[in-house]
Amino acid sequence: MRVVVIGSELAAATAAAALSWVGHDVVWRPHISSDWETLSTSAWLASEPHLRSHLEEGRHQGKLSILQPDEPIPPSAPCDVLWLALSPEQRSEAGDLVAGAVPCLSESAVLVNNSTFPVGETEALEAQLGGSGRRNAVALADLLEEGRAWEAFTRPSRWLFGCDDDRAEHQVRELLRAFNRRREVFQRMPRRAAELSKLAINGMLATRISYMNEIAGLADSLGVDVEQVRLGMGADTRIGYEYLYPGCGFGGPNFSRDLMRLADVQSASGRHSALLDQVLDINEHKKETLFRKLWAHYHGCLEGRTVAIWGAAFKPGTARIDHAPVLTLLRALWAQGVHVRLHDPAALEALRDAVGEHPLLTCIEGDPIEATEGADALMLVTEWKAYWNPDWQRLASQLAGRLLLDGRNIYDPRYVASMGLHYRGIGRRADP
Repeated sequence: MRVVVIGSELAAATAAAALSWVGHDVVWRPHISSDWETLSTSAWLASEPHLRSHLEEGRHQGKLSILQPDEPIPPSAPCDVLWLALSPEQRSEAGDLVAGAVPCLSESAVLVNNSTFPVGETEALEAQLGGSGRRNAVALADLLEEGRAWEAFTRPSRWLFGCDDDRAEHQVRELLRAFNRRREVFQRMPRRAAELSKLAINGMLATRISYMNEIAGLADSLGVDVEQVRLGMGADTRIGYEYLYPGCGFGGPNFSRDLMRLADVQSASGRHSALLDQVLDINEHKKETLFRKLWAHYHGCLEGRTVAIWGAAFKPGTARIDHAPVLTLLRALWAQGVHVRLHDPAALEALRDAVGEHPLLTCIEGDPIEATEGADALMLVTEWKAYWNPDWQRLASQLAGRLLLDGRNIYDPRYVASMGLHYRGIGRRADP
């Protein structure tokens, strides 16, 4: 098939690479906010396993063409599929972008809306297609995970597929046939149901995380190890272990935006969600958890102290810091005059772009232990694998304040305490 992909999101880059990899002729036109020259040097693209190499492979083999954002789509054979993967903030442009691509579409083309837009937006975009009713729009929920986007697209556990037309379903199934070989992964439902399902999924996951964070706070107050509570809850088959890990807040360009989008849908329907508001409030509150533990340990005397931070990315495996807890944490620390020595394997460039050259920030590249030299405390914010098993003796000798604040509960409190360090996790603690 001949496919046109529009957008600069991870979903657009992955679709362009994967579809050209399996033999489709793909034309990718990035959004004007981020052309290929910008994307090709971005840290988030470089940190996605296999993605950059498959994009280059597609171009080398002539299966993938990457246009400038304002470059017209070549008027060759009519396109069978228009794949739209925009950010929620670009929703207002979607109609014009679709209308602009109409001249290159075949009479029976299908629009695949892979963007996370409000419920009903796929139907509205279909109206831009023309074609005497033979062109259809379908909703394909963006279920990619940062750090494993290629695997999630090429070996999907499922496609959440919103479609109201059998012919359009057949065409999309053919488009994605190479990724539907192991077992049936299409879960078809009406378009509006798929759009709401995507938002509802992230709402449920966020609610589980926020509820677990509330339980961790209660455990702290009662002197209970929240890990025991997590194991007890997870063993109940009605609940399970997924997303029951307490931490210092979630972030990310998709998760956070989807929650806000779901809140917008609730508000527009006239059904205000107090629960969703509370989930969002809990998450923002939890982003300051490590700061409050630091404050309590030093009895509010923080000015002039130095804190080491391990991790800035919103999750391991990505270079993005969108809505990441570290941003809230840095603001709180700097307001108290705390100097921060920060290490991250991939996100330092994004952090510098976000906060600039702040006088109270030193970015450390190379060995994470270097960030702890002379620090009054170490805060673990992102659970990169490089942080799981540090040289504990060296860490204990360099960390002047002997305080470890574990924002992801990845360490064994008793072991950390046996190394002579004070351990404070989320709902867990131990002293030497």
